[in-house]
Amino acid sequence: MMPEKLTVPEYVIFSSDYFHPRQVDPDLQAEYHAASSMYRCIVFDYEKWFFENRLVLFKDHEHPVQDVPAIYRGWMMKPEQYRLFYQELRKQHICLMTSPEAYQKFHLFPLIYPEIQKDTARMLVYPERTPVNLAQVKKNFSKFLVKDYVKSAKGSGFPDFFDDSVTQEEFDRAMTVFYRDRAGLYTGGICIKEFLELKRYDNFKNEYRIFVVNHKIAGIYKNSHQPEQAQAFPTELLQDYQALDSPFYTLDCAELADSTWKIIETGDGQVSGLPDGICPVDFFQTLGQCFRE
Repeated sequence: MMPEKLTVPEYVIFSSDYFHPRQVDPDLQAEYHAASSMYRCIVFDYEKWFFENRLVLFKDHEHPVQDVPAIYRGWMMKPEQYRLFYQELRKQHICLMTSPEAYQKFHLFPLIYPEIQKDTARMLVYPERTPVNLAQVKKNFSKFLVKDYVKSAKGSGFPDFFDDSVTQEEFDRAMTVFYRDRAGLYTGGICIKEFLELKRYDNFKNEYRIFVVNHKIAGIYKNSHQPEQAQAFPTELLQDYQALDSPFYTLDCAELADSTWKIIETGDGQVSGLPDGICPVDFFQTLGQCFRE
């Protein structure tokens, strides 16, 4: 566990460019430059870590000789890899403020589901490679979508949703494609979620990403290029979700066709991207303020 005094991050850890391990990943460059003006930043070798589980750090300042708090900004890791990442950094006196337990809880949707159940889609869970009983699914949902514990298979040709006309044979064939396309990214098991009809404005969904830092709302950001006339996000939805068990997490929320709102995803804040158009300098300033308060 991190000592209580480590309440404000001093370091931000970024993953490197695949081909240039001493340089930050180009997709994270704007965040890196913004964070560098406020925090000490470290880049780790992406290839060595994600392919070999070997942590190689590059930094332009002295190595810490006592424990310092840190946050990570980069790509998703499976929970077991994040735990190792956390442990390897601790060996070098760098203490990630998000524990492996907190990371896992927000990364694997079934673990956080009980705490947000009243404001999210209904769901059935099938652990690692457990066959999905379609008869059971149809008793609960007339229309549903499929994800593993973290993500769907978007962009792969896998159906966005199924309805109650699908047969078990058709579904099993589709799941073969799902497992193939998720491949090494496949995590945990299968989530069958009730399909929610989302409201659209000029064909854009009305989605928001909310960052929660130290149990404070650090940002409520439009996340789907919705037009100005789209309904504003109802902040009262967040009243029950500012004190969940992590110092840094995200809630993705969307307006439904009937104008109500639901939480559609959660995430660890360290691996949740900033929506387009958000100023990284403002983001890191607000993050620091929330940790200090």
